[in-house]
Amino acid sequence: MYKNKNITLFSHILVWLVLFSMPYLLSYGQEQDLNRIIAHFWVPITFYAIIFYVNYFILIDKYLFSNKTVQFVLINVLIIALSITFKETIEDFLFGESLKRSAKMEGVGPPIKMFIYIQMLSYMAPLLFSIAIKTTKRWVQTEAARKEAANFKLKSELQHLHYQLQPHFFFNSLNNIYALVDISPDQAKTSIHSLSKLMRYMLYETNVELISLSKEIDFMKKYIDLMKLRVSDKTIVNYHFPSEETGIKVAPLLFISLIENAFKHGVSASKPSTIEISISTQEKTVLFTIENDDFPKKSDDKSGSGIGLVNIEKRLALLYPNKNSFKTFVKDNRFVAQLEIETN
Repeated sequence: MYKNKNITLFSHILVWLVLFSMPYLLSYGQEQDLNRIIAHFWVPITFYAIIFYVNYFILIDKYLFSNKTVQFVLINVLIIALSITFKETIEDFLFGESLKRSAKMEGVGPPIKMFIYIQMLSYMAPLLFSIAIKTTKRWVQTEAARKEAANFKLKSELQHLHYQLQPHFFFNSLNNIYALVDISPDQAKTSIHSLSKLMRYMLYETNVELISLSKEIDFMKKYIDLMKLRVSDKTIVNYHFPSEETGIKVAPLLFISLIENAFKHGVSASKPSTIEISISTQEKTVLFTIENDDFPKKSDDKSGSGIGLVNIEKRLALLYPNKNSFKTFVKDNRFVAQLEIETN
């Protein structure tokens, strides 16, 4: 807002510098006595100001921006014609004799048609300046409103995806704990306690645009430990995360859905399985890779609603446009997901 006010003020100053110089330029080479300066400088400037500000504050908004172009043109033609007429009347009334003497001394003046043409051009200048400044100001306001609306829409969509992720995460975790209740009540209790810590993190620490990568890694480690309680000894989970503080900040809860997906589709109750998770960084770029055995769920299994990967793709499009690479593929019966983001 402050910047826009400065631009408007500068525009007005620039316009008046040009308008103040016009009478001098138009009378260049002529003898500059006091009467001539008043008649050819201060009187026109007064009418320039009237034309400029009548259009700036009233006519442009009321007619030009309301698509009443014909009325706008006719009113301005009338104002300019009256301005020229009043200017000539004032000059004749106040300085008529002295100006006539000056004209006789200088010889014959320009033809009347050329004189009127030059007058019309000079009086159109404040009109055009007024239109230019007002149009620019309106464009800046429109652009600011558009950006504000786009930012609001972006924040609303991100908030929706964030709130969508929390129940999805909670639902999957409860499913896992439910499976432990009959098999191992003690592990189920431990899992509930661990889940409460994870939910506290999700509720109170992730309502920000960016969070440190180290905090997100700590959250992922706790979640992996929670998930390992429900898998058999046939499942091996390995992870490799940066051990030192990188100073990198990322959008919260961006990787957790991929880990959820690995435990959902990459673990078998009867077959050996391995989950490999890694995060590497290079300057401000983060590469997350996860591999797991491919044990796809049956078509009638609706656990988890299957919204995790879709959620990731939508969030990436909103948070890291043109700054992300996300791909998934199956190779040698292993499901691989790779997510690379460029952080600021």
